[in-house]
Amino acid sequence: MVRHNEPVTCHALRVFMPRKPDNLETVHISLELLKRIPRQRKVSAPELHAQLIEAGYARDLRTVQRQLESLCKHFDIECDDSSRPYGYRWKESAVGLSLPGLTEQESLLLCLAEEQLRHQLPASLMKSFKGFFEQARRNLSPVAIDAPVTRAREWLGKVRSVSPTLPMLPPKVAAGVFENVSQALYNNCWLEVSYSNVGGKRTQAKVMPLGLAHQGVRLFLACRFDGYSDTRSLALHRLQSATCTNLHFTRPNDFDLKAYDDNGRFSYGQGVQLRVHLWVNDYQAMLLSETPLSTDQQLNPSSGEEGGHDLIATLADSMLLVWWIRSQGRSIKVVAPRELADAVRG
Repeated sequence: MVRHNEPVTCHALRVFMPRKPDNLETVHISLELLKRIPRQRKVSAPELHAQLIEAGYARDLRTVQRQLESLCKHFDIECDDSSRPYGYRWKESAVGLSLPGLTEQESLLLCLAEEQLRHQLPASLMKSFKGFFEQARRNLSPVAIDAPVTRAREWLGKVRSVSPTLPMLPPKVAAGVFENVSQALYNNCWLEVSYSNVGGKRTQAKVMPLGLAHQGVRLFLACRFDGYSDTRSLALHRLQSATCTNLHFTRPNDFDLKAYDDNGRFSYGQGVQLRVHLWVNDYQAMLLSETPLSTDQQLNPSSGEEGGHDLIATLADSMLLVWWIRSQGRSIKVVAPRELADAVRG
């Protein structure tokens, strides 16, 4: 029996150790279940069963249920049997699953990955990895003031992601919105939302979540409204509420998140591509030769009296393009097309 407030180690799993090699997979399933049981919310046996199937463990639901019953007896896990399906989670006093074999290099990888993965994984999965991230941070924290500084600990102070624009604080997302949006997106479930647009108009709708994009400090959901075939983007900070339903949908084959982004749909565009001709001064030409605007960009010295360079590229027609050209002041001018020049002049 594992005592309360003690981390669960591989030694604590001896009770599940098989007597026959054919049953070794039982230990693997026990470990997988222990890793997937969260702290902050309850998870049901069907949810865990689906996760195991996705991980390649072909076991029926009843087997998972029996395994969970056994884990509750031997580990600090509580079962809420007040309604069906039963819910499982680690008790508040439990330390959870410990990874004594986590090396300093692996800890460094987890510490660097945590911030990047925060909005790239479903919230439920991030919570289930909380113990891993906490242990990684502990492994890289000096145990004493005079403890030697290792190269892995030192590395955390040597790297940083910096914003290419004026840094801004992220907008506030209503409680529970990201959790429900990511859960619905992960499980291909319909999402019921209450949304306010820029003008303050509020809409109640059922949407099919298709993709999540992190644009600077903001998060956008690509989705299709019930009864419509076109894809739209909703800013998560404009969602007053979001509820993940139990209604599943078949993900449409004609949607591709990368293509949706490439067409400028997250940049306030309508998926139209423009052949753009810009005049840029010599300094901008140098910068854009290092970081081109597109794969087909052409940059040649201008024949005009003011010098500079002519830049020709195929770009997504979007407000982001207009705002970027405006932000460059007199260092960039639109030669063609006329509709882009008119939009920049505003």
